Order: sequence, then structure tokens, then C-alpha cells
Amino acid sequence: MIQYPEGLPLPLRDGYGFDPVDSKLRTEMVTGAARQRRQYQSTPTYPSVRWLLTDAQAQLFQSWYEEVLISGVKYFEMRLKTPQGLQPYKVRFVGTYDGPNLDAHYWRFSATLELYKKPILLGGWALYAPDFMRYMSEFDIAVNKTWPEA
Repeated sequence: MIQYPEGLPLPLRDGYGFDPVDSKLRTEMVTGAARQRRQYQSTPTYPSVRWLLTDAQAQLFQSWYEEVLISGVKYFEMRLKTPQGLQPYKVRFVGTYDGPNLDAHYWRFSATLELYKKPILLGGWALYAPDFMRYMSEFDIAVNKTWPEA
């Protein structure tokens, strides 16, 4: 798997967000409630990202995009901040990036990425352990205080 280059920063928080694709199909009825059903089990999520790069970082970013990703076609692994924390995700560019635009002494780039999988916690946690999910951070603190060597 191609890696996001070391030396390039994570995306800025400004404008950072995720747009999931709706996985259900909705049919409006002539009378009565509409019918809904899941059409797909896996749909992509599109984060909007922005970078503020130095001259050297901008050169690396543009060359990596063209030569390694073959103009942004290939998937790569990049660490992104989601509700799951800062984790690596398999992503690719949707279209080309915008920029570089000069912003003071830095170059501003922006793009839309496509996550291969939705960044959500699956495996029955919401079904069988919703309280654990809700109090996950308190549980982590309690365990680390009680058993710091573990």
C-alpha cells in the first residue's frame, strides 16, 4: 500500500469534515408512509481536506501526486482524525486537488478524498454495549489507574 509521505502535515482542521453516501433507497408511495430499504452495505465517505504547505512540502506533494499516485488515481494510506481517533485509512483523491494558492508564506491546497470504508465502530458495540461506548474514555482512565502495568 502506498503511504502518505513523511514530512507532509495532516490536513488542517479548517473545513475538515466527512460526507457519507446514503446507503438506502427510498420509495415514495402514493398514499401512506414511504418505504425505505438498505441498497448497499458499504458506501464511501468523502472527507474535505486542506493543507498549508511550505515551498518544499508543496513540491513533494505535487510530485508525489503525479508520479506515485499516477495523477491521484491510486489508493494510499493516510492517518486521519475521526471519532475513532487518529488512525490510518485507505483513501484516494476524488478528482484533482485545488491549488497551490499563496497564503502569506505558505501554499494552500484543498481536495476531496474518498475513504474506502466508513470510519465507524462496527461489530455489535452499539447493539450489545452502548454504555461501554458512551463511557469509553472513563473506562480507559479507570483501567489505567487500577492496572498501570497492563
